[in-house]
Amino acid sequence: MVQGHREHNYRSSRASHELPRAHARRGSRWRAASIAAVYAVSTSLAAVSPAAAQGISFIRDAEIENLLKDYSRPIFKAAGLGAQNITMRIVRHESFNAFVVDGRHVYINSGTLVQAKTPNEVIGVIAHETGHITGGHMAALRGRIARDKTKSLLISILGIGLLVGGAMSGGDTAREVGSAGGGIMMGGNDILMRSLLSERRAQESSADQAGLRYLKATHQSGLGMLQTFENFAQQEYVSATYQDPFIRSHPLSAERLARLRENVAKSPYVNAKDPPQLQLRHDLMRAKISGYLNRPRIVGNAYPRSDNSLPARYARAIADNCSGKCTNAIGEVDALIREKPGNPYFWELKGNLYYWSGKYTQSIGPLRKALQLAGGAEALMQAELAQSLLATEDSRKLNEAIALLRRSIVLDETYSTAHHQLAKALYKKGLYPQADLAAAQAHFVEGNIKQAQIFAKRALAKLPRGSPEWIRAEDIINYKAPT
Repeated sequence: MVQGHREHNYRSSRASHELPRAHARRGSRWRAASIAAVYAVSTSLAAVSPAAAQGISFIRDAEIENLLKDYSRPIFKAAGLGAQNITMRIVRHESFNAFVVDGRHVYINSGTLVQAKTPNEVIGVIAHETGHITGGHMAALRGRIARDKTKSLLISILGIGLLVGGAMSGGDTAREVGSAGGGIMMGGNDILMRSLLSERRAQESSADQAGLRYLKATHQSGLGMLQTFENFAQQEYVSATYQDPFIRSHPLSAERLARLRENVAKSPYVNAKDPPQLQLRHDLMRAKISGYLNRPRIVGNAYPRSDNSLPARYARAIADNCSGKCTNAIGEVDALIREKPGNPYFWELKGNLYYWSGKYTQSIGPLRKALQLAGGAEALMQAELAQSLLATEDSRKLNEAIALLRRSIVLDETYSTAHHQLAKALYKKGLYPQADLAAAQAHFVEGNIKQAQIFAKRALAKLPRGSPEWIRAEDIINYKAPT
């Protein structure tokens, strides 16, 4: 009774974090539980940006994250940031946008990845945002806020995403920016706004030039970056209602665009092309995002049955299975595996489909194969396999699941699903204080500080005083969100 009571409390507290099962979500806008997993962040980003603290959702997926690592790694190294462990984060939003709020992360929208037709376009965006990091633009903006008498006004501007390096705000940002701008001007702050926007334009031009240097240093073309800005240049002359967040926060000018064209043309690598294998990975990524996030009808229009390419079949296999058919359409995934048996993400998809349809034991084999093909050290895949092992309710699989989850957390301590699953496994094992600590860490990662501290206090009461676990619990209890 005691074990069941404590486990029930944990499950109740995390109900809002449960991922929806694909087979129960026919016709839903968001049908796939996790492009491996999705989690919502609220206050956890408050320390770095008011705009970023407004309920942004992130997508976690091994295939997409590994591709973005391959895109960004050479750029970060060329910028002298190779040793700083900068992470690419995927924001679930259909608009074209990318932004930085500190020197540790580059945020990029799922819409950017889908709309960019080539790797070079995404790499150009990453190079530009890296220019913001090396230029210290966010630190400069925070410094101005700290010393400016109009601090409250500047913070409100940050909150609507006008000045942060591409930061996206929630809601109808175009109308917010428009109405806020009018209020600012009417309030007699025209000089302040002109000064801020002038500073912003200078930062954008600086980020352009830095980004082009990084592309040249890595023998890549700047055409992708240029294409992005040319595609959006006309939006500066359109009603704000139709402006994309990327352009609102990355103001263009004819002079800036002309300078960009000139410098791109000067590069000896202006005509460099993306390797075919990289282009295929990019196309598979776009297909995957479309298959998970779009309705089957939209996927069918973008990837018709007449298109027999690997990306098109990938998109349709995901959409068909996620529209409620689940493993009734598993043959489409098997066909992908027969063609590319060494692709770990096809095996991962098969395992996930079995899991979502409640066939937990059948999901284990494909997920093991996926993890093996990926080299055995993929944090998200380790957590997926552990989740399937736990779902079988076979106590003999507990130790393996716990080991996998602990290795997953060592590789990526920000993956809240691994913490949640570890808490579940430890409860089943009867290790209640350790389970409470794992639950506390899961909620902390998700930004739910209040819930994290509730579990941390429960853990602290039973953990050996002074132990590493006790210290972690105390750290969570004593944490105060920065103002």
